Amino acid sequence: MFEQIVKIALPLALIFVMIGVGISLELADFKRISKFPKAFFVGAFAQLILLPLLAIAVITAFGLSGALAMGVLIIALCPGGVTSNLFTYLAKGDVGLSVSLTAVIGFITPFTIPLVVNWGLDWQNLANAGFELPVGSTVIKLLVISVIPVLIGMGVRSWVKDKREMVESIVRKASSAVLGLVIIGLYFKLGAEKVNEYAVLAGPVCVAMNVIGMAMGIALALIFKLNMAQRICVMLEVGLQNGTIALLIATTILKSDVMSIAPVIYSLWMMVSATVVVFLSKRGRSGDDIDSSEMALDC
Repeated sequence: MFEQIVKIALPLALIFVMIGVGISLELADFKRISKFPKAFFVGAFAQLILLPLLAIAVITAFGLSGALAMGVLIIALCPGGVTSNLFTYLAKGDVGLSVSLTAVIGFITPFTIPLVVNWGLDWQNLANAGFELPVGSTVIKLLVISVIPVLIGMGVRSWVKDKREMVESIVRKASSAVLGLVIIGLYFKLGAEKVNEYAVLAGPVCVAMNVIGMAMGIALALIFKLNMAQRICVMLEVGLQNGTIALLIATTILKSDVMSIAPVIYSLWMMVSATVVVFLSKRGRSGDDIDSSEMALDC
């Protein structure tokens, strides 16, 4: 029963979450890229290239394999979302850059995820074990469930402009509810002993990928001399992924409960690391007088 509920709830929750993402976007977010191209391309490179490569390296270093390893790779391939935008705001990062990255990368990943996941299935010798991710149909599914709802959200933005905070709050609660539902479903289907065993194996890999990824993100931002707000944004965009998309791919498309273990762990842990970033950022910058016009320009 839980399996059927999750299969219905996940797509619906993802559609709702992506409508929420669309409500937070406007055409100016896409135009802003031309004004600050360096910061955008640093963030996009970190999220689209750096994080998946790190996932492969960490999986190899920890000796993780099979469906558990694929779960780690899948979460690394997913875009950010309203969560990364929220934490960037709380950490006094460049919210405009965060939103721009969310918008553009969200349109790219439906095409990149199937290609890399199929490579990963071959890499982990799972392609011969009945696991398959048809590129064409998967792209269409991801476009229908993620991209089209974003466009719908952008379309209704003006109608709910005064209620954006309420909508984003509902989106976050819906995501948390689905995550909780998946965790309960896993314990019922696989059993507590198996789930705990898998969590012990995948947990350290997820934590390492998140922490190292965020460190590499801010290091890359430093190398390219981005300002403080942009550094915080890039770090959080690398660290905060859309776990709902990862769970959808693992449980609904690939039909693997084991693959969903890593996305669940990562989704829980990233809230901890992001909260630490917010705390340190506020503590480190509490004495700074931030000019509002400069922040608006950075955004």
